[in-house]
Amino acid sequence: ACDAVSQLHKLGYKRVKFLNLVSAPEGLSRFEKEHPDVPVWSAALDERLNSHYYIVPGLGDAGDRIFGTL
Repeated sequence: ACDAVSQLHKLGYKRVKFLNLVSAPEGLSRFEKEHPDVPVWSAALDERLNSHYYIVPGLGDAGDRIFGTL
């Protein structure tokens, strides 16, 4: 998300907003530090990230779920 917003800013977009489904505090903290001017909406805020950077207790590896590789 941070990289995507950085690219949008490089392309000249000024009014960027970020909407996501599930967040973890660590991710929101990083995003807010890198892009304090971008408002964030999250449908859910889970507890934390584990040592593999999976959202806990939530999705596990969201990419695996999306692409059916579980």
